[in-house]
Amino acid sequence: SNNSIFIQDRVKIIRLERGIAHVQLSRPDKLNSLDIPMFEAIADAAARLREENKLRAVIISGEGRAFCTGLDAKSVVISGPSKALNALLERPSAYGGNDGLGNLAQDVCYLWRQIPVPVIAAIHGMCFGGGLQIALGADMRYCTPDCKLSIMESRWGLIPDMGASVTLRELVRIDVAKELTMSGRIISGVEAEKIGLVTRCVEDPMEEALKVAEEIAERSPDSVASTKELFQSTWVA
Repeated sequence: SNNSIFIQDRVKIIRLERGIAHVQLSRPDKLNSLDIPMFEAIADAAARLREENKLRAVIISGEGRAFCTGLDAKSVVISGPSKALNALLERPSAYGGNDGLGNLAQDVCYLWRQIPVPVIAAIHGMCFGGGLQIALGADMRYCTPDCKLSIMESRWGLIPDMGASVTLRELVRIDVAKELTMSGRIISGVEAEKIGLVTRCVEDPMEEALKVAEEIAERSPDSVASTKELFQSTWVA
């Protein structure tokens, strides 16, 4: 329909009422895992929304059984690891705008911060690795109690350098961050709420995200944008 676009068969931007955009990760047969076109489509969606002036809020969710299960290692290997790594790590990426410094892997987490409206992640099913880092790039996270979350990178011999080194620091104590990152342990939504990794556990994260988005959409857009910028430039947990 004319109120939605589909980027690279991976990400839908669906227009809702009151200036709310719903970004849906749409690779459900692969649990929304991240291959190179998925990274590009997410960065593309964020870059498009950054340029919109009637926008009031963004909601990010995953279609199907999971929010996002992180890197699709198999597809990255098949597409040629060195080619894929270059695509992910080259700086600056094509999506960061004039003062963009990040690479594509970081963009999918960090570009949400450049959008001057609240970006809300509605999380269910599984949220692992790069998927969690994307959620951590949002301004708020609502999550089902039985959702499984993990900073999974250590299982691949990697570190969570897509954005978590910044976003985790704002949310959790250093010992908690180290334990979760070094172990790659899977925790429930309930535990994630307890340690501050998610904003709230709710039965229906999408409904909660819409409710909060609609509430914030009633406020002064300038005030909301300034609050986001102020907190992001000064906040240390």
